[in-house]
Amino acid sequence: MTVTIGRRELLAALGGAAAAWPLVARAQQPVMPVIGFLDVASAAARADYMRGFVRGLAETGFIEGQNVAIEYRWAEGRYDRLPQLVADLVRRQVSVIAIPGTTAAALAAKAATATIPIVFGTGDDPVRLGLVASLNHPGGNATGVSFFSNELVAKRLQLLRELAPAAKRVGVLVNPTDKTNNEPVLRDLETAAIGLQILPFEAATGREIDAAFERLVSEKAEALFLAPTALFSARRVHVAILAARYALPATFSSRNFVEAGGLMSYGTNLPDSYRRVALYVGRILKGAKPAELPVLQPANFELSINLNTARTLRIQVPPTLLAIADEVIE
Repeated sequence: MTVTIGRRELLAALGGAAAAWPLVARAQQPVMPVIGFLDVASAAARADYMRGFVRGLAETGFIEGQNVAIEYRWAEGRYDRLPQLVADLVRRQVSVIAIPGTTAAALAAKAATATIPIVFGTGDDPVRLGLVASLNHPGGNATGVSFFSNELVAKRLQLLRELAPAAKRVGVLVNPTDKTNNEPVLRDLETAAIGLQILPFEAATGREIDAAFERLVSEKAEALFLAPTALFSARRVHVAILAARYALPATFSSRNFVEAGGLMSYGTNLPDSYRRVALYVGRILKGAKPAELPVLQPANFELSINLNTARTLRIQVPPTLLAIADEVIE
């Protein structure tokens, strides 16, 4: 029996098949990888650093929304939320977890998964923390960047001595909820503070920062050492204003404090650290294994000085410091 198909029926059949082709093509496209991004701060507080992260991804060929998706988790300064946030990323089975700037978050991620790759940024020794077996051969599911902000404590204190040689009582402001950062800072300060008296103060909120500065003055602190933590970075303008109001020469861990009016900073270029974390994330998405990627270390450190603030505090910056400064704000 012969079946004859008319021209109209043939065109209709071909049209239906053509309409189905895009659906088939879409179904055959590879699934877009997903990066889980975790930070203890807020998106607004990390905006400058995130430009470095985006740039690093682009350098490895990844653009958010085009060939990679990112699930962001911001703890908004609450360290107690980190285990919950990282557990959510693990449940979503993200391709890799990026934690560019929070040691506590890196430790939470390491405790939550032994299989999902983790790329961290930490200011402490990742071997001592148990994040990796060694710097050159991490050996597990984690690698990243160590910017050694805690190991710079002695150098920052030395620079503060040069800038304010008369100061003998140094107040140290720490965030009590960020114990992974403040404990090493206080320990290293006590070791380096030969001939100085170290006065520790705690603050975990904006109101507590105000109260801590009042106590600094009442206990006759003559200079201020600010521990690196997300809370203080988010409130850097607030902190810089208070330091100027109470005439306290202060040292900070990153240049964004100096841009906000702080006196001096010495530390790693953090936007570049975020970029380097993203470079490793991109390499892992392309098949590299974190166990085989050595932990990166900073090539150099930046000294920034705000001369306007120095003049307000009636501090004469030594020519030796000006000569080695990477950035001088006037």
